[in-house]
Amino acid sequence: MKSKIEAISPSEWELMRVIWTKGQVTSRELIDTLQMKRDWSDSTIKTLIRRLSKKDFVSAEKQHGCFVFQARIQEKEAMNASAEALFHDFCAMNRGQTLVDLIQELPLSRRDVQELQTVLTKKMANAPEKVPCNCLPAKAHCQDCEVTSHEA
Repeated sequence: MKSKIEAISPSEWELMRVIWTKGQVTSRELIDTLQMKRDWSDSTIKTLIRRLSKKDFVSAEKQHGCFVFQARIQEKEAMNASAEALFHDFCAMNRGQTLVDLIQELPLSRRDVQELQTVLTKKMANAPEKVPCNCLPAKAHCQDCEVTSHEA
């Protein structure tokens, strides 16, 4: 499932967030909710639903003359897989700074901050002094390695 997460477009994420929040939603509720947030036509929303159904992220069941949609993947699983896929493509030496920048910018609850502190404290015990560059073959020189004093 993880490799399939990368195939979700920003518009499809928006639709999935509505389904995750509501648990299950009729087609009319989904259309009405999304139209309150975005200026999308019924046909645009139905196209997004069809795409997500084909990707096996959403199930549809006909109940009382209308379709009811449910997520076939948990929100946390989708978010984690998406973030992992994104960070996998980044330079290993720069991932940490990217996380620092994100943490500074994102609104986080006190609970989130406490949990981050706990995880980071545990991670510190086994953290290497430097993270090796993964951009080039082992014996090649990376410009960032020279600039940041990290070894390739």
